[in-house]
Amino acid sequence: MTLNSGMPLAIELALFALAVAVLLKGIIGRAGQDPRATESAESVGRAQRGSGSGTGWMTLFGLLAVFVLTFFAEEGTSILRGSFVQDGLALFAKRLFLASAAISVLGSLTMRQYAFSRRSAEYHFAIVVSVLGMSILASARELVLLFLAFELMSIPLFLMTGFLKREAVASEAALKFFLVGTASSAVIVYGMSFIYGATGSTALEAIPAGLADGNPLVQLGMVLLLAGLGFKIAAFPFHMWAPDTYEAASTPFVAWLSVAPKAAGFVALIRLYVQGMGDSMLAWIPALAALAGITIITGNLMAIPQRNIKRLLAYSGIAHIGYMLIGLAAFSSSGIAMLLFYLVAYMFGNMGAFLVIETVSRSEQSDGIDAYKGLAQRSPLLALSMLVFLLSLGGIPFVAGFWAKLFVFWAAIERGLYGLVFLGAVLTVVALYYYLVVAQRMYIDAPERQEPVRIPGLLATAIAICMLGVVGMGVYPAPWVEMAQRVAATLFV
Repeated sequence: MTLNSGMPLAIELALFALAVAVLLKGIIGRAGQDPRATESAESVGRAQRGSGSGTGWMTLFGLLAVFVLTFFAEEGTSILRGSFVQDGLALFAKRLFLASAAISVLGSLTMRQYAFSRRSAEYHFAIVVSVLGMSILASARELVLLFLAFELMSIPLFLMTGFLKREAVASEAALKFFLVGTASSAVIVYGMSFIYGATGSTALEAIPAGLADGNPLVQLGMVLLLAGLGFKIAAFPFHMWAPDTYEAASTPFVAWLSVAPKAAGFVALIRLYVQGMGDSMLAWIPALAALAGITIITGNLMAIPQRNIKRLLAYSGIAHIGYMLIGLAAFSSSGIAMLLFYLVAYMFGNMGAFLVIETVSRSEQSDGIDAYKGLAQRSPLLALSMLVFLLSLGGIPFVAGFWAKLFVFWAAIERGLYGLVFLGAVLTVVALYYYLVVAQRMYIDAPERQEPVRIPGLLATAIAICMLGVVGMGVYPAPWVEMAQRVAATLFV
């Protein structure tokens, strides 16, 4: 079974319908409330029980339904004269966006803050709209459509960062995120204007001819695009928004923010620099390798002194972006395939770690690393889950992250990037230090409290899903590797 070949937009239309349904449910629900109502004891009590009903459940089941829909989509269709394509890369990316969003929504259904009860529809509407932007971006093969998709993805992210607006730190982080995001968008548009001015077209197919002619405007445009996209994926030196944003925003949202927008940025990089540039990409390999190396160094070294675990994982995520850039720098079917595999492994490992952080933070009212003292004695399963996620992020055999790094390194070796692989391997050992600091707190340090950490059932389910992903990909990576290889092979035909 497949969707009608004339409906390559079926996934996007389904997401749009879900966004409208969530918004309407919120409006109808608000219509029945007293506008003069304040945070009474009853309303606060409802908030503390979480927003695990209504719009939250509607969003979760809607995202799962659209995820299933992607498996019935016909691959190889296109509309708008090839500007929007439904190829293997697009479907792979859309499944990742939807899966990560569903895990995040599942983890947020038990959020206790008043805002998540009062404005649940706004929060979930923003998530669905952002996923819609990512979905369009994954299929975009034209510069204007690519930019519009980026903005549709990004604007809700600014809103969700400052969603807990009564907390000053959240508003400050949202403002920083917005200002830097706006500047990056301006850089992207500026780069696109050079490409259009030099080639007379916004189609990606026009880029190779402009580069082949040695047109400096096209080259400058591609440099500016790389800088703008560097912000989206939090690569050095465009990474400074990440630690403040991660620390201030709600943790289930950060779990998704740390994965999905970065994956969208890498899809855009693949479209522009692999499919768009073709063989001209070979001249850019040294620059991409240098960007990967400095990003790995910066992320790992900056993570070492952190004492807030969300900031630690923010810098850890920057380092992982560097490892993923190694796959892009390899510029081969194997390199892109292993980059895609890495994104899936990173999704399970990083989101799982952030969901454990949410659980501990609720219990201890702290995001400090010291809050994890004696966690193994208080909640053995929760500590074990965190340890597995950290080992995966650190690249220890045999969990998902180990294969991700190994395969990316192997692809780089095939391209002859031996120095970059050596640097990545050395910094992987450095990364183990700050991951094991957290493990020491959990398994060696004595607990400051004896009562177990309470894990809400829905949050435990989300953590268990991530555990299954990390362990499953680690024990049996072959199906995931084959899937990524099939997608990557179509990009080098």
